[in-house]
Amino acid sequence: MRILLDECIPRKFKKHLPEYDCRTVPEAGWASKRNGELLALAEQAGFQVFLTLDQGIEHQQNLKPRRIVVVLVRAKSNRLIDLLPHVSRILASLAAAQPGQVTKVG
Repeated sequence: MRILLDECIPRKFKKHLPEYDCRTVPEAGWASKRNGELLALAEQAGFQVFLTLDQGIEHQQNLKPRRIVVVLVRAKSNRLIDLLPHVSRILASLAAAQPGQVTKVG
């Protein structure tokens, strides 16, 4: 499974998802892209999951026609120490997630 980490997720977080092919938005060359364009690019590149902290994404984007799953992590901050407690729930959510849905963790 290919996971795209939003710009707000620290690059080091992907070390905690070793069984997945993870890339960050900057690594993909899509820094500063708006969510709609970013999701379209991610789908075209074959990403199945977009991991973000952006609380507004579900209200700003029509996700139903999307082929990508959006996992919204609700953490105290985007610091690695605040994200790590959510890893097990993120991994569990991937098994049940459906494209076009927002799965909330935390």
